[in-house]
Amino acid sequence: MKLSCTVPALLGLSCLAGTNAFQMPPSSRQNHVSLQAATTSEPTAISDEAKAAKEELLQLLGTRGFQDPVLADPDTKEPIRVVTSGIIMGGNGQRKKIDLQSSTNNYRGSSDTFFNLLEAVQSADNADSDSSRSGLVAEAAKRLIPFIPPPLRSPLATAGFPVGEDYVPMRDLFTSPSVSFAYERGWRQGFAAAGFPGPDKEAEFAMDYFAPAIAKAEGSNVLVDMSCATGLFTRRFTKSGKYDRVLGCDYSASMLQEARRRIKADPSLSPERRQSQLDLVRCDVGRIPMKSESVDAFHAGAAMHCWPELPKAASEIYRVLKPGGRYFATTFLSSYFGTLQSAEGGATGPSRQAFQYFASTQMLRELMEEGGFSREKISVEVIEPSAVIIRCEK
Repeated sequence: MKLSCTVPALLGLSCLAGTNAFQMPPSSRQNHVSLQAATTSEPTAISDEAKAAKEELLQLLGTRGFQDPVLADPDTKEPIRVVTSGIIMGGNGQRKKIDLQSSTNNYRGSSDTFFNLLEAVQSADNADSDSSRSGLVAEAAKRLIPFIPPPLRSPLATAGFPVGEDYVPMRDLFTSPSVSFAYERGWRQGFAAAGFPGPDKEAEFAMDYFAPAIAKAEGSNVLVDMSCATGLFTRRFTKSGKYDRVLGCDYSASMLQEARRRIKADPSLSPERRQSQLDLVRCDVGRIPMKSESVDAFHAGAAMHCWPELPKAASEIYRVLKPGGRYFATTFLSSYFGTLQSAEGGATGPSRQAFQYFASTQMLRELMEEGGFSREKISVEVIEPSAVIIRCEK
């Protein structure tokens, strides 16, 4: 008996299970949907046949997996093998647990949330209960820090409260669930005061700039939406149908959870209706977990002022873009943050500044040039009073 979509049925799955648009490449799908099982005419043998087919499929899913054409280990840049390690049943249906493996590290993810390529899974043998408890205390403290005025943080640090170099305001503020909740409920709309034209127009500008790179892409094209937050632009790029794969990336787990919630709430983004493969990835822009020259279009909307390690980020963006690939970003000039910057009393450094302050367009041009982009392929445009659009081609 030849098994195709009857095999997932034996496991209680549909052929389109999962909401992460997580798909296997054609060669792997053929292996998974065409299994041979021994036949028998005895009714009692049917359950044994089904059991054997189920076991064979589970072995295929659990041990073989496939090499992702884009994702890589964030540290070694080795290819990542994607392996489905099991099925989790829940009130909202079923989701797939995902292992993302390189030769040196193992990462985890879920078809219902995101791929976590920020933190490798710690071996149980190396886990220490005391360090785990201190980690929980530090995490709880980090969530409180945004509510502590900067002048008070130094005395608290002296007293042993963890508010030192590990806390990076421009990054860690956005790990708060309350900020994730507020982002599309007023926070982002406030950017209009700086001159931002609004998400629809900004997405249109980006897609127009990406069009030449997408037109000449060989094979499947890939768009990355870095610092995607709640998926404000990720959803627009996916709905356009112009990109074969869209990767929404963010450092904040709570932002990605909100992005997933909004994706699931939009019927037009269901796996059955959308044309693009859509994945959410937790990562650091200074350690992009992607292969070199694997991305056609790279977007960062209102994001660069929140990146602690700008030179690393610029170099990483250049590395992952294909030749001819394009980068489109928006951010703020420092004049927008004038009051906030004054309140910091001249303090500098990622652990002391609320945001990165770009005093001029020349500062942004030099940053991208140092990252690897040619001077003649860098454009920086100001939308008054203080919004900036950066366009770069590799």
